[in-house]
Formats: sequence, C-alpha cells, structure tokens
Amino acid sequence: MTVKAMGWAHSFPMSQGVRAGREWTRGRLESLPWSTARPDTVDAIVLAVSELITNAHVHAHSDAHLVLTWDGDCLQVSVHDEDPALPRQRDPKPDAPSGRGVAIVRRLADEWGARCQRHGKTVTACFRPANADTNPQRNGS
Repeated sequence: MTVKAMGWAHSFPMSQGVRAGREWTRGRLESLPWSTARPDTVDAIVLAVSELITNAHVHAHSDAHLVLTWDGDCLQVSVHDEDPALPRQRDPKPDAPSGRGVAIVRRLADEWGARCQRHGKTVTACFRPANADTNPQRNGS
C-alpha cells in the first residue's frame, strides 16, 4: 500500500504574532480538495493553530514551529516550542481573559497529544474532515 502525504512547515517568531499563523494555515488548507466542502473543519484547524501558537508565544516565551501534514485521513497540526513543560488544562474563571487554549484544542480536534522532546515540546492535533459530521467531540455527544 502506498501512502501519499503532503505537508508544510513554517516558523512563527514571537514578533510575528498569531495572525500570521492563522493566515498561513488557511492558505495551505485551501489547496486541499476537501477544504471547500468542510469550511467548519478548516475554521476548527485555524482556531486550533491560533491557540497553539498563542500558547507557544505566551506560556513558553518561544517561537512557534508549525507543521501541517495531510495523509488523506488526518490533517495533523504540530506546534513545537522551547518549553519542555507539557500543557495542562486550566479551569479559568468566566471573566478570565485566558486559560482556555487546551480545552479549545481538545474540543475541536479528533485527537490531540503532547510530548516532551530534547529541546522543548510538541503539541499535536488531528482533524479528520471525513468524520466531521459524526465526531462526538464536535457535536457535544
């Protein structure tokens, strides 16, 4: 069996901001055949990228190294930063301006995880556009 995959990588320095990451990601996703039929999945991926880059910049005080990979089943988002501390879910007060990033990514993605590496950590999230209508995490089941 032959597996064909496509991917993109880009680094987003702290000075460049999160908006550049969102725009870059949306531009890459537009080249995928399912992006027009699954705009909600595209929006979920862009929002997850935004949260993960924000976490790298704000919590890790690090540039964010983003890799997007499409293997025909899963669009995998991986964001690497220089802080080895794994992300943790917080329970922010309703009026708190931050602290919801991990919960947002967990809610949007079909799968997610984080692993420590020699020089920091990588957080990954998998989005399966073919399952967008049946994903229990997305429809609240």
